[in-house]
Amino acid sequence: MPDKSKIGVTEVVDFLRQRIVDQDLPPGSKLREIALAEEYGISRPRLREAFGVLEERGLIVRVHNQGAVVARLTVDQAMALFDVREVLEALAVRLATQNAAPGTWDALRERFGRPTEEALQQNDLDFFVESVQQFRALSFKEANNELLSQTLDVLYDRSRVLIRRLVLLPGRAAKGMLQHREILDAMIAGEAEKAEQLKRDNLRSAREWFLEYQNYIL
Repeated sequence: MPDKSKIGVTEVVDFLRQRIVDQDLPPGSKLREIALAEEYGISRPRLREAFGVLEERGLIVRVHNQGAVVARLTVDQAMALFDVREVLEALAVRLATQNAAPGTWDALRERFGRPTEEALQQNDLDFFVESVQQFRALSFKEANNELLSQTLDVLYDRSRVLIRRLVLLPGRAAKGMLQHREILDAMIAGEAEKAEQLKRDNLRSAREWFLEYQNYIL
C-alpha cells in the first residue's frame, strides 16, 4: 500500500487495476466509493477520476443506481479481444524477433522446457501463467513500439481473467507450453514471419478452446 499522504489518482488506478486483474475484485463486484476513499486516503471526487480511467480501460462500468461495478466479459467481447490480440500480439512477436539481440530468448526457451513440464506435472499452473507473462512482457519490450505496447497493456488487462480461466481447462496449459516452444524456436532462429504465424495459431487455438468451453469460463 502506498504512503497515503502521497497517494494520487494514478496510484489508485494502479492499485484497483491490479486488484481487478488478480480477481481480488471479481467481475460484478461493486466498488464502494466511501470505503475505497477511506482505504486509500483520497477524496471521493479524486476516486471518481480513478474510476473514469478504469472505465476507459474497460475494467469497470457505471451502472445506474448502483455506481461503479467491475466489468463482466460477454461472449462477443471475448471474441473481439481474441481477434484484436491475434493481430497485435503476433505483430509484437514479429517485431521482437527482428529487433532482439542474439540470446534474448534463450532463458525463456529453457523455462518452457523441463521446468514448465515439471510444473504442469505437479499441477502448478501459476508457473505456466508466469512463464507466459514473461514471454509477453519481453516480446512487447523488444518490439520497441510504444503505441503497440500501450494498446496491448489495455487488451491484456481486459483479457487476464479469461486467460487464467482458460489455463484451468484440462490439457490447455500443456498445449500452450508446446505452442510457446515452437514460437520461441522460430524467434531464436530469427524467423520473424514464422514466429508471427505461430503466435496467430496460438491465439486461434485459445479462441477455439474458449468457444468450446465458454459456458464454464464466463
